[in-house]
Amino acid sequence: MSRLIAFCKPYGVLCQFKADGDTPTLADHINIPGVYAAGRLDKDSEGLLLLTDDGQLQHRISHPERKMPKVYWVQVEGVPDEQALEQLRQGVRLKDGLTAPAGVKPLSEPHVWPRTPPIRYRANIPTSWLEITLKEGRNRQVRRMTAAIGFPTLRLIRYAIGDWNLNISPSDMLQPGQWQELEIRQEYLTHEPEKKPLGTPRHRRRHRRT
Repeated sequence: MSRLIAFCKPYGVLCQFKADGDTPTLADHINIPGVYAAGRLDKDSEGLLLLTDDGQLQHRISHPERKMPKVYWVQVEGVPDEQALEQLRQGVRLKDGLTAPAGVKPLSEPHVWPRTPPIRYRANIPTSWLEITLKEGRNRQVRRMTAAIGFPTLRLIRYAIGDWNLNISPSDMLQPGQWQELEIRQEYLTHEPEKKPLGTPRHRRRHRRT
């Protein structure tokens, strides 16, 4: 039976199981044979990562042609005005071309875990949060986009992928290093559903490696 795992990746963890010196990897948090990441998340980014042992499901989640939306909570240096936000929405020209239109809106500071190590603040320069939704996945895209308009990214948390997000209840959120198994309906492994999630929570029990 296929498996689907929602994992909250901590800052500083490599998105791979293979050991890489002393750098933490997924193997330090997940001990489930045969699963692999459906997409990637940079070492210095945090938040939702989906893992599965089913190649078809992995393709549906991660392949760029599927254009599955991904939602990021982004702390930036400075406070972008509406003109800057509109630049992000319309597309920013990077070295590898113009980005696709994105969903961008200001975000009140979310109630999330403190980062370890903490971000570096600069005296007399405020910070602010944005919610950015992308349907493409270029390398370090969010960071390059905010830097291109003059507001460098200080912290990046992926909150959602398609129908899945970090919340396991209205008042409870997966924490760094925790994972939750999702139940997959067989029908979703054979054809593309219309406006239905690929999985629903099997249980609310969370796991942390010790």
